[in-house]
Amino acid sequence: MDYVMRAVRADEWPQARQLRLDALKDPAAPVAFLESYEDAAARPDVFWQERAADAAEGGGGRVRQFVAESPEGAWVGTVTVLVESPDDEVRFGDAPAMDQAHLVGVFVRPEVRGTGVTDALFRAAVAWAWSLTAPRMERVRLYVHEKNPRAAAFYRRFGFVPSGQRIPAPGDRGEQELEYVLAREA
Repeated sequence: MDYVMRAVRADEWPQARQLRLDALKDPAAPVAFLESYEDAAARPDVFWQERAADAAEGGGGRVRQFVAESPEGAWVGTVTVLVESPDDEVRFGDAPAMDQAHLVGVFVRPEVRGTGVTDALFRAAVAWAWSLTAPRMERVRLYVHEKNPRAAAFYRRFGFVPSGQRIPAPGDRGEQELEYVLAREA
């Protein structure tokens, strides 16, 4: 595999925006993401600029977006890591009981699924989370919609396990999001 896994740079906001919009066109988007294509497409450039700057290396250390880049420079996948602490504002799910990382915004283009790109993105994201020392991450979590078995199967294969935590899926359709966790090895 010749793809490079790296953090997004602040000036790459147009590429980050386009990859997000492409992700929101994916058939799994309604159960994989918390926003619609229409809502994301309507956001002003300054939103995307700030989002990329916050998630870039040197952007503050609480968010990091990783991309998979082909040898030709095309972005073929992404995952974002959010740092969560017990005293933080709750973004999604319950307030954490410990310092942890939260993976969100997972997307890999269909043409590279099954090639190892998702594994490589997750290795980069988890390695970054484990590299943090202030605060030290004790676990990495993510949520997966109960009707997204493809994603759930990958997460289990990677080493995530269901925590038993369930929260209502956005949209009040009686569906649930399931928490999966990866604990730091001692």
